[in-house]
Amino acid sequence: MTDSLAMAFLASEHPGSVEAVDELTRRYGSVSPHAADVLVVLGGDGFMLHTLHEHVDLGLPVFGMRLGEVGFLMNRYAPEDLPERIAQARQVELTPLAMHACNVNGREHRAVAINEVSLLRQTNQAAHLKILVNERERVPRLVADGVLVATAAGSTAYNLSAHGPIIPLGTEAIVLTPISPFRPRRWQGAILPASAQVRFEVVNPTRRPVSATADYDEFRDVAWVEVGQSADIRHRLLFDPEHSLEERILNEQFMG
Repeated sequence: MTDSLAMAFLASEHPGSVEAVDELTRRYGSVSPHAADVLVVLGGDGFMLHTLHEHVDLGLPVFGMRLGEVGFLMNRYAPEDLPERIAQARQVELTPLAMHACNVNGREHRAVAINEVSLLRQTNQAAHLKILVNERERVPRLVADGVLVATAAGSTAYNLSAHGPIIPLGTEAIVLTPISPFRPRRWQGAILPASAQVRFEVVNPTRRPVSATADYDEFRDVAWVEVGQSADIRHRLLFDPEHSLEERILNEQFMG
């Protein structure tokens, strides 16, 4: 990668983003995402997730610079020497989850999640869920606010808030975590092989409605949901050599 690198600058609505894009465009020029060699994302982790979903079909490497409040997936913002930084960056591949859901009316939905797929109760009634792993029933009835399946990259997000375990990046595993479980009282979830196929069946979905969310795509009144690693999607994130996503995820396990 050299100074002739074609970059597309994508910015969130964070204050200062317009100025940042203007500065970077003045220095390096800018092209549309479809004409780019690399996507440069300006914002926080939420906007990074949005960009990865929006432009997944392009298959381009993505270099993020933090302008938002949260920047776990972002590098520091600095306009100087950007082509050189990208040329020296380390690449990390993220494998998302593929979700297949069906609602109570028989309508099916498919979505992809980079962080997690979560099922949540829609009313004051607790969700009642049957959980199968690789077609084998593992939890006959989970009574809880919900449950989620997270990737390693997503294990430090909602999963961590739900007291789920953190998975180091590169671990061939996904994590299954209950959200405010009532029964079984002592079940705290499970770490599963990355190849595992998880199926959730909603018990009495009309009386106890449940929604399913893949990152930020929500589908309501689901009857069942299947989750597994995507077979054909890989996201390529670029990081400055001093920014180790693996180290950040590892450090989260020792923070109070």
